[in-house]
Parts: sequence; structure tokens; C-alpha cells
Amino acid sequence: MRIGLVCPYTLSRPGGVQAQVLGLARSLRRLDHDVRVLGPCDGAPPEPGIIALGSSVPIEANGSIAALAPDPAAQLRMLRALWDESFDVVNLHEPFAPGPTATALLIERAPIVGTFHAAGTSASYRYLAPVLRHFADRIDVRVAVSKDARALAAAALGGSYLTLFNGVEIDRHAAAEPWPTEAPTVLFLGRHEPRKGLGVLLEAFAGLDVDARLWVAGDGPGTAELRDRHDRDRRVVWLGRLTEAEKLRRLAGADVFCAPSLGGESFGVVLLEAMAAGTAVVASDLPGYRNAVRPDVDALLVSPGDVDALRRALSDVLVDGARRAGLVAAGRERAASMSMDRLADRYLEIFAGLRRPGGGARRRTRRSDGWFGRRRRIDP
Repeated sequence: MRIGLVCPYTLSRPGGVQAQVLGLARSLRRLDHDVRVLGPCDGAPPEPGIIALGSSVPIEANGSIAALAPDPAAQLRMLRALWDESFDVVNLHEPFAPGPTATALLIERAPIVGTFHAAGTSASYRYLAPVLRHFADRIDVRVAVSKDARALAAAALGGSYLTLFNGVEIDRHAAAEPWPTEAPTVLFLGRHEPRKGLGVLLEAFAGLDVDARLWVAGDGPGTAELRDRHDRDRRVVWLGRLTEAEKLRRLAGADVFCAPSLGGESFGVVLLEAMAAGTAVVASDLPGYRNAVRPDVDALLVSPGDVDALRRALSDVLVDGARRAGLVAAGRERAASMSMDRLADRYLEIFAGLRRPGGGARRRTRRSDGWFGRRRRIDP
């Protein structure tokens, strides 16, 4: 099949949705399908098989910053790509995000699968739901990555949703050479904004009575303030943004991966990545994270924002080797059950159901329903 995967966020920076789109593309290609990833890129595309649609701009949304491409030039490139590529099926990740996915939803004539990632709250859903419901009928199959993402989308848009897990590329993590460490090491990987809870982790680590190191990867609006506040703690190593290759090595080299988020997490792909790398996980007890891990089996979960509880959990895992080994073993098993290859198989089942018996994809025509008309939805 000729498959188009559309991502609204810049593919030049790490992110949960970007990782899912790129990983899914790699798995589908290994199954001999012709796959293109379409999305914004700030510079050259990070890997082959990407159709770059232009640069992104930072837009504040739902307590975070999203790097989107809503400008007219990006939409024109999107239209040209859809015309040139003639996909059998198009998979839109976050179909209503401003930019290429929304444009493709309005224009594309091939069957459309929409994948919804966001959980929690959405200002656009809250204020534009009546309009968005109309255009949601253009999606043939709706997929949600968790029950929380399904609840948000269904409340705003109605309709039926197939819930599929987020996937992790097991082989890529297994092949990564661990980054060398000089002491037991905790890794934080995420944007430096209040929602991600880095401040809570730094406070917990400051009082940790263990000879350990803390690798802080990423950056964001809170970086300068947090560095000033904790600059005297020489155990904290500020890494900045990581390349994908370094990210894989740091995950494999750390003893503990910590995700101290305060809320707004739909699934927790990075927890799966840490488990696939053989790293123990300590994280906030959030509904989204429970979609990825089983409490006290694959990971230790603590109350969001509780500095003392987080410090105790980190100490337990760093000091108790048997406890850490048990989490690592269970985590590897959990990650394998959510492999990207398994997820690709599930998506292919959906894509195949949208094809005509003779092999070609069903396409909307201008005469039957117009470019912007409603179309029959195929419920999962």
C-alpha cells in the first residue's frame, strides 16, 4: 500500500507524537509498504522518507508549547504533496491541530484514519466543537491512543473510536550502546515547563542521601530559573537537547528514568522507551501513565508533586538492586507487549479494511460529496 502519515508537530524535535509517527513509518516500511511522513521540519528532514512542509512556529496550547506549521506556505506544500503522492490511505495524527493535518482532513480524497493523542482539556475542542464535529465525519476510522484520549475526543466530537496502544521500537533500544556513568544515574527527559514536574524532581534529588547523578535532558521556558536555583548541586548534569542517537544511549545508560509530570499526559510513550532500554521507571501516578505501566510491577508510581514520596521512591530503586532488577525485567516484558511492529500490524488491518475488494483504495469524488462534504464513517 502507499501510505501517508501526517504529523502536525515539527519532526526536527523529539516528542511523543513525532516518535510514534516516525516509528510507525519504519515498521510499515519493513513490511514492504511505501510510506511517506509529511510534517514540518526546521531544517533538513531528520531521516529519509519525509516530505518536509516548511518550518514550525511555537504556539502555546493547553499549558505547553507546540511547534506547529499553520502558515499558508505549509498548507500549499501539503496540498501539492497529497496531489503528487496519490496515497491509498492517509493517517492523520491529531487531525484538528492547526496546520497540515487539518488541511489534509479538508482536502484529501483517499480514505482517512484519524489518530487522537491528546488527553485532559482542549481549548479548541471546547470552543469549536460544533464546527469540528461536521468535519470529523470525513474521518473513516477514528483511533485513540488511550482511554483518556478517547474520552476527550468523544466528548467534543462524538463518534466511535478504536483504542490502540502507543508503540515502542524494541530493536532500536536493545541495540543502543549504554552511555557510560560514574555513579548510579537518574535521567529526566522532557520539556522544562511546570507541567513536566522537573522542579519537583530537582527538589527531591537535592535531599537524596545517595551517591547518584541526575541527567537533565531537554530545555524550555523554565531552564534558566531551574539551573540558577540548583546550580550548586554538582551531581546534576544539564544536557540540553539530545539527538535521537544520544537519547537512546542515555536511556540505556541510566539506572532510573524519572517522569515526574504533574498532569496532562495521555499515555507515556517515554516510559515504554525506558523499559525497552532496560531502565527502571519512577513516575507520577497519572491515569495516562497507567496506560503504559502497571504500578509496582513495571514501575514505581508516586503522587504528582509529592517531593518526599518521589525522593523515597528514587532512593528505593537506586539502593535496592533486587528491586531495581525486578522492575527492569517486568518492564522489558511490558514494552515487548506494546512493540511498534505489533502496532503496525493493527494499523494495517484498519488500512486494508478501507480498500476495495479489487485492491484499490476507495476515494471520495467531487461529484458524490464534494471536497468538503460529509462522508460515510466506518465505525471500528
